[in-house]
Amino acid sequence: MPQPSEKSIQKIRKFIEHYCEKAGMQTHEDSSITDSIVVGLAANLEELGRPLCPCRFYPDKKEELKHRTWVCACDDMQIYKYCHCMLFVTPEGLPVTEYLPEDHEGRKTYGLIKDPTPDKGRSLRAHAEAREKERQERHS
Repeated sequence: MPQPSEKSIQKIRKFIEHYCEKAGMQTHEDSSITDSIVVGLAANLEELGRPLCPCRFYPDKKEELKHRTWVCACDDMQIYKYCHCMLFVTPEGLPVTEYLPEDHEGRKTYGLIKDPTPDKGRSLRAHAEAREKERQERHS
């Protein structure tokens, strides 16, 4: 992955800072985790025009953009307040799992992690039921 420009990195950092305030989250305390995600988001911003999540593999990144699912802040973050990348975490450095379906891999991995700011974030929470149905169809 090519190194993105400082301008793109700063744009992503500003977005992350704003999103943390909006969602009541913080970035991971291990700066190497945050920094690597920032660089990946910035590189995808330059390559694709959108900050596609760098923590996933895409057979076709441009095709993936049409779905919007993994553009940061991804659907899982906006529906469940769960960040697969560990970019947006609780003060303890853990992802919120409270809103995930009980059989979700995040819930299995981390257990029940309560949302420290339930009055913030989850702008797409109304889509949780449809997302769960899609997930169940993929796994059946």
